[in-house]
Amino acid sequence: MVGNIRMEYNVSINRCCGLVRLARSMYYYRGKGRNDELLRMRMKEIAAVRVRYGFWRIHILLRREGFMDNHKRMYRVYCEEGLNLRPKRPKRNRSAAHRKPLDGSASSLHECWSMDFVSDQLYDGSRFRALTVVDNFSRKCLSIHAGKSLKGSDVVGAMERITESTRCFPRSIKVDNGSEFISKVLDKWA
Repeated sequence: MVGNIRMEYNVSINRCCGLVRLARSMYYYRGKGRNDELLRMRMKEIAAVRVRYGFWRIHILLRREGFMDNHKRMYRVYCEEGLNLRPKRPKRNRSAAHRKPLDGSASSLHECWSMDFVSDQLYDGSRFRALTVVDNFSRKCLSIHAGKSLKGSDVVGAMERITESTRCFPRSIKVDNGSEFISKVLDKWA
């Protein structure tokens, strides 16, 4: 901008800098490019050897080796080199990654049942839960057992009532790993 004003109006640098309110030292300043090649090379070597090291561990190792750049400069180089580690998968998703695929739908009645809990809230704010048991072939709801607090013994009682009324037992039962389904009471019944 100062150069354009000087060329257009043929005035001094001092006057141009005063007009645009720019310090003369800023006008005369020429940036000195810094060579980061040694830092980049060493950072890549450490990241290749120590695969699970993140930025802060690499930064500490470089400081110990004598690189006195601050963490912001090192982090910029770290990101430009693409050394950012992918975030780890949360533990809750690890089991989902190794889950077996579904074997398809049931081919006859009472071959496979599904059990699950649903919860809701009444108008006054009190909560309740309901155990639902469904035949996967007919999509018929075999039982709904509701209560404020359902335990493993309630699941066993509901299953006994269903097997008495239908006079048959399923070949398999699909459930999630809720605390009611992995209780010792249910293991003794099955």
